[in-house]
Amino acid sequence: MRWWSVANLVSNTGTWMQLTVQNLLVLQITGSAAATGLSMSVQAAPALFMSLVGGAAVDRWPRRLTAAVSQLLLGAVAFTTAVLVALDRLDMTSLLVLAAVTGTIATVDAPACALLGNDLVPVEDVPSAIGVGALVHSAGRLAGTALAGVTVGFLGTAAAYAANGLSFVLVASVIPFLRPAPGAAVRPPAAPAPRTGERETGMTIREGLVFFARRPRLVALAGISGISAVFGRNYGLTLAVLVTGPLAGGAGAFGTVSTVLAVGGILGAVLGARLHRPSVRVVGTLAAAGGLLQVAAGLSPSLAVLLVLVLPMAVVESVSDTAGTAVLQTDPPAHLRGRVLGVWSSISTVWGLGGPPILGLLMELAGARGALVSGGLLVAGAIGAGLLTRGRRVPATVTLPRQRGEAELPGREALSTAA
Repeated sequence: MRWWSVANLVSNTGTWMQLTVQNLLVLQITGSAAATGLSMSVQAAPALFMSLVGGAAVDRWPRRLTAAVSQLLLGAVAFTTAVLVALDRLDMTSLLVLAAVTGTIATVDAPACALLGNDLVPVEDVPSAIGVGALVHSAGRLAGTALAGVTVGFLGTAAAYAANGLSFVLVASVIPFLRPAPGAAVRPPAAPAPRTGERETGMTIREGLVFFARRPRLVALAGISGISAVFGRNYGLTLAVLVTGPLAGGAGAFGTVSTVLAVGGILGAVLGARLHRPSVRVVGTLAAAGGLLQVAAGLSPSLAVLLVLVLPMAVVESVSDTAGTAVLQTDPPAHLRGRVLGVWSSISTVWGLGGPPILGLLMELAGARGALVSGGLLVAGAIGAGLLTRGRRVPATVTLPRQRGEAELPGREALSTAA
């Protein structure tokens, strides 16, 4: 797990370096902010259509081999982009095609790597492993965005893509040496092959969809995460407008706010790793608390007050995300987890693409303060009402289904949880 975490820290740093440089590269090629948004949407769009297939592939193929091959393919795309940039042959069309290929590969790579990391620890330690992953992600984001400017300044844009390609090779080189931990909930043998005439892939995807739809805790988790993603969270948008508008701050002030958000995310990941029994109720309670903090942030009279509120906002969001991811990755049976993650990826892509425009419209109508206050009240009110109405029927903790051939853990309520 230590080797896996170090490799992923390097990989996350490279990924965020490339993402940062890619936005600057698009602006350099086109001079258009709209084109920058288009490149991001093109990379995210495959998750909307291909995640179900990717999740089914993860359940069907050997996990370590799948993760290693997907990492090498992502590295090949990064190296290809680096060569095109170095030769000055990269145009907008090529960049969009490469972004779409990256997004498609990621529909397999993301669930494969997430579940492979969980295999490295005993089942009772999975929430802690997910917390470590969240910490690695946050630290990699900080390091990657910081190194992007330095790398481009000294070595050029192509070097940033090449560095990301090397980070993928590092992860792929570590994977063959990883072994499941004793007591890990490793994926059991695949289900029997379908009868003649049945479409194997369709049946596989359908099984994941049906399981998700019939699992009230997963549906509730999707509702909590969806409303939070649309009307809360998008702090890169809402707080940017609040700081530079009503609070009369500049780019430097927003940079300070962003730094505090990043620090809060790291602290939240550390706290989230200590959750041993994450549940949908915990996720909802934290999300509602985040909505109330968002209301207070919207009413901040000064930048100093906002900075005081931003840290707990980020901490609550990070712990909630860690708990949600633990529920999502441990609630389904091991042989269905890839497909469930595929369903989740498709759903989250919908609100990921639709949330910013909706929030932008709300800010146009109500202003930055109005959007933060009304959005926070909506998040807290809707989740609070849901928790109250379901509280008497849904247990607070989620029970981990027994795996095939796995004895029930005596005296232990099992785990559950989103991204």
